Amino acid sequence: MTQEKTNELKERILFEADGLKLPCKQAFRIAADLNCTVPEVGKACNETGIKIVGCQLGCF
Repeated sequence: MTQEKTNELKERILFEADGLKLPCKQAFRIAADLNCTVPEVGKACNETGIKIVGCQLGCF
């Protein structure tokens, strides 16, 4: 993933997050919208201090 794409992803996560939390459903939607993988979204969340919550599968 390019640095530009990573920055776009982090900006989107910060915009969508509710405080320091991002629902898992939104993480999947962000991945689909930005054509990246869910693990990339998870990594970007970790780097920005955002916790993914509400995962029914226990992935996060």
